[in-house]
Amino acid sequence: MNNREKFGTRLGFILISAGCAIGLGNVWRFPYITGEYGGGAFVLIYLIFLIILGLPIMAMEFATGRASQKGIARSFDTLEPEGSKWHIYKWFAVVGNILLMMFYTVVAGWFLNYSVKMASGQFVGATTESTAAVFTGMLANPGELAFWTLLVVAVGAVVCSLGVQKGIEGVTKVMMLGLLALILALVVRSVTLGGSAIDGIAFYLMPDFSKIFSDFNTAGEAIYAAMGQSFFTLSVGIGSMAIFGSYIGKDRALFGEAMTIGILDTTVALLAGLIIFPSCFAFGIEPGSGAGLAFITLPNVFEQMPLGQLWGTMFFLFMACAALSTVIAVFENIIAFGMDQWGWSRKKSSLVTGVAIAILAMPAVLGMDPALGNYLPIGGTVDGLEDFIVSNNLLPIGSLVFLMFCLHKRGWGWENFLAEANTGSGLKFPRWLYYWMKFGAPVLIIFILIMGWIPTIQGLLA
Repeated sequence: MNNREKFGTRLGFILISAGCAIGLGNVWRFPYITGEYGGGAFVLIYLIFLIILGLPIMAMEFATGRASQKGIARSFDTLEPEGSKWHIYKWFAVVGNILLMMFYTVVAGWFLNYSVKMASGQFVGATTESTAAVFTGMLANPGELAFWTLLVVAVGAVVCSLGVQKGIEGVTKVMMLGLLALILALVVRSVTLGGSAIDGIAFYLMPDFSKIFSDFNTAGEAIYAAMGQSFFTLSVGIGSMAIFGSYIGKDRALFGEAMTIGILDTTVALLAGLIIFPSCFAFGIEPGSGAGLAFITLPNVFEQMPLGQLWGTMFFLFMACAALSTVIAVFENIIAFGMDQWGWSRKKSSLVTGVAIAILAMPAVLGMDPALGNYLPIGGTVDGLEDFIVSNNLLPIGSLVFLMFCLHKRGWGWENFLAEANTGSGLKFPRWLYYWMKFGAPVLIIFILIMGWIPTIQGLLA
């Protein structure tokens, strides 16, 4: 236990944890749903759910890691009462991490690829039709996708093989500080475009409660979207945060650390919208959502800007940094599993993990050709199925496991959790949240789990 690697600085812990939370989904999805559901009004609802649901569970993951000095492989084994079976969940958690990397490394490769495409001038003179053709051409080219996917896998494995301080902390600090510098520069460029850019800012952030409460169905959709975003954005439930809890000391209380990470995660997501909406409005282009926004709409927007090639390259580098920070964080969780569970050396576990993910990512690479269509009954494609298993099932189920483990006497228990979470200076975990965490939070998580299945069930029955 005394030989456990540690982060060298608190900043390193904050940035790598935030890097895990700051992923592609909240950067390209959060701005769109914020604009769609009332701007600042939606953000307010989102922040409420973040504080009462997402951040407490993040603190619980940190606490299990710090108290056990282990990642998900051995944290439950160390803290659970003798004879109990909480540790069985670790196998589902590590499978969740692996599944996540099986498709996430592919999508992360898209952004590295587009950074090069944009920097080389491939989108000069682009139109919406030509950018769409480039994107679909990339998806239909397994060789191109495989190259960039393997590059991402290599980055994750090599960085983690260098150790916590020299590799993960050192690289992530530079990457995250670079990400923040890039996003601030892009925001300044976007909000000063003139013309209708100001209308994009108003559409994005001006509170408009009428968009939420215009009717019952819309209100329900908006509240569920805010709840789901506050929950999924932090990547809690599969041990991705517990591992970093095991690398920190006891000088800081954990709810305050979770709050800092949540603020940083939300700030980056909000700033991403200040890049997207003013830019799209300034050039009269309808902002979409998801991959179409990032890879079809925005290259066309940047092409119309002065120095658009530069700004476009910076944008895709920003997105690549967001993706790679998550890849490194999740790789470390998988690598630490091999080290804690089977006693592997860091280099051996990094090599095994890198080779395994490189092989396991190939079905997603081969299944992305648009000509194949949605050929699977659940998820549509291989990457869609993998995403569905992780996001719609393992994250909420895993969060329930951590919640129950930290609350019940047959698990680690509330008093043990509270003592660990509140050790050190800073914002403490409120004792009065006990009844909410025991009865209210599980209901919300089960609701998220059920709602995640409804569209799939409807599709299967159609």
